[in-house]
Formats: sequence, C-alpha cells, structure tokens
Amino acid sequence: MHIKAMHVCGGTLISDQWVLTAAHCAVINSVDSWTLYLGRQSQSGSNVNEVKRKVSQIIVHPDYNNTLFNNDIALMKLSSPVKFTDYIKPICLANNSSQFHNSTPCWATGWGKLGKEDPSPDLLQEVPIPVIGQKQCSCNYVSVSEANITDEMICAGQENKGACQGDSGGPLQCKQGGVWIQAGITSFGIPCALAGFPEVYARVSQFQNWIMDQVAGASVGFVKFTSNGVDQGSSFVCRSADNVTSVATAPTVATEFGFVVISVTIFNLFL
Repeated sequence: MHIKAMHVCGGTLISDQWVLTAAHCAVINSVDSWTLYLGRQSQSGSNVNEVKRKVSQIIVHPDYNNTLFNNDIALMKLSSPVKFTDYIKPICLANNSSQFHNSTPCWATGWGKLGKEDPSPDLLQEVPIPVIGQKQCSCNYVSVSEANITDEMICAGQENKGACQGDSGGPLQCKQGGVWIQAGITSFGIPCALAGFPEVYARVSQFQNWIMDQVAGASVGFVKFTSNGVDQGSSFVCRSADNVTSVATAPTVATEFGFVVISVTIFNLFL
C-alpha cells in the first residue's frame, strides 16, 4: 500500500475488490492518495505477477480509538475488481467462533523494518511467531499507560521476532490444515520485537459482523480456527505489583504505535 510511490502499510485481499488493513493506516483517508499493489514481492525489482489499483472508498471502524488503538481496523475498496491468480488470492478470515490458544504458531508478513534502526527491506518478509495469551499480554503491557489490551486485540511475538515499523495493517496468519486464516491485523508494539512486549494485532474474529455489513454482497470467506486441547494461557497469573520492579531511571524511548510516536517509560517486568 503506497502513498506517493512510498510503501506505507500492508493489507490483505479479502475479496476481488476489498482490502483489509489497520485504521491507523487509513488516517490519510483521501482515496486519490493511495495506490495498492497486489502480487508484489519486491519494492524495487521486477514484479511480473503484480497488478495495481487505485482506491475508490475507505471505511474506518467508527469506534477506532487513535490513542489506545482499539478497533484498529479499516477497509479499502479497489477501484475495480482483480482477477485471482496463483499469486493474487483472497485470504480466509477467522470467524467469530475462532480460538487461538497461547503458543499457537502463526506468521507475520510485510515490508517492515528488520530491526528498530534498520532500513526497510526490498523483499517481502515473513516470520514465524507464537500467539501470546491475553492475560500474559495484558500483564506485559501493564507498565505502558497508552496500551490497554482489550478483547478486540490478539498478541503474538517473541524476542527478536515480530512486526516492526512498516508492517502496520498487514496480517497475522495461522495455518489450519492447508488453509491460511488471518487472525490479526498488525496494530502496535514497542519496536521492535522487544523481550517481554509482543506485538499487538486487531483481532479479526471480533469484527466479522462489521466487515460483512460494510462489504455487503462481496464474497468474503470466514473460517473457524480451532485450537486443540486446553489453553494454558487461560491460567496465567500476573506477578503481584511487589514483583514488578519500577526503576526511577527506567529508559524512556520513542515508541511508534502505528504512525503515532508516543514517549513511554519501560519498566522492568519479572514475569
């Protein structure tokens, strides 16, 4: 997804004319500003399987909160439908009965930075990362006042593996059988892949009804993702406040939550 020939965000094709992305990517809501590339692998090299479209409509979730990044989801309608090929296909979306247990293996993809100080890569990247349970993720972010982990979010990542700036709007996808199912939309995090702070994604399954209302008539595939066994994350217990060390001289870092740069203080968490 480009503005003025510059890669800005990622997104996923969910039908022949609709792309799913993050609301914070769509803050520039002028349809004329955007060019969307499908089937692209390289930002500068040849992409023989690529097609491009302009955008005819942008729909941002009405309850999107650009401070806490809740409901960070948006839709873009392509100027004309695309034909599906071996390189351009819609992804299935997790339906509202889906369950993603702690440690579910998933993948994040995009053209985001490979590290906080690194440039953006030329080739599309992918990284395997596990889902982090809701309770654990909430505990991890307890020291970050700007971050409130809600039911509309899903967390995933591990130290030195995760999303970074430039990955916003792209997918967190998990494989069930031979089918890739999108679980999340890259939303925010503390760059990049910092130990103890998994990245946070908009939880796609929570927005099934909203998506279908917006794309009425379009063929969008929702699939139930089922995690087997007992979710070990459901029994996770945060350490008490006495075990969370707050250091008066804790480092203050410029943290990009999407495009917004927020100054936050990181405390040491012993979890």
